[in-house]
Amino acid sequence: MRDIFEDIFSNQPLDPMESARRSLRPKLREKFFTQATIGEAAEGGYPVLLDGKPVRTPGRRILAAPTRTLAEAVAGEWQTLDKFIDPLQMPLTRLSNSIIDGVTGAEASVAAEVQKYLGTDLVFYRAAHPEGLVAKQGAHWDPVLAFARETLGARFMLAADITHVTQPDHAIAAASEAIPRDPWRLGAVHVVTTLTGSALIALAVASGAMTVDAAWAAAHVDEDWNMDFWGRDEVAMARRAFRLTEMQAAARVLDALH
Repeated sequence: MRDIFEDIFSNQPLDPMESARRSLRPKLREKFFTQATIGEAAEGGYPVLLDGKPVRTPGRRILAAPTRTLAEAVAGEWQTLDKFIDPLQMPLTRLSNSIIDGVTGAEASVAAEVQKYLGTDLVFYRAAHPEGLVAKQGAHWDPVLAFARETLGARFMLAADITHVTQPDHAIAAASEAIPRDPWRLGAVHVVTTLTGSALIALAVASGAMTVDAAWAAAHVDEDWNMDFWGRDEVAMARRAFRLTEMQAAARVLDALH
């Protein structure tokens, strides 16, 4: 079981477009089990079982989630598979692998990566024109700054276009206090941060102050504005759809642990 799991999930492409560019992607394995369930809680949480047997992450750790609800959701991805096991269709499983193997035991370094975004957060850098874009950025991003100010006690400065502005140390320190330290919430916040380019958006989602839909829209203000003028790129939209599933998986983890 361990070898099968490692073979399926190790070195997978990051998104469908990358997958299409790679000729080395392994052929999908056929579904080899009948029932996906969860076991009794143990030290690592509730393990995912395939035909009663625990499976392991690519790092050879037990695939287990900290809550029953979350473990059932991961198991549900396996149970709903049809004939083949396609990791690209299993965002919660992939995120669980990443958290268990890459975040647990490395919380300090992962939190530091999130903190770096607080110095150059997406919502700080505003367009000077056109007026429509300026208004859209304000509508989506001002609530994020209000959350930082009113909930986190962090007052940040705005910048014009791409001109760098050094943010106050006290603001970064205040916002950093809200970065989760437990590996599961931290891993989910890290995913939202990297997908949106904004640690503040991620912290707002983690606190329940912002929905995942609002966060996704805020992260794509500029992109949506450009698409309104230049049209949609189907390749880019496919990648974006895949990234949205990653975002939704992270939000699901945060909701389960809120």
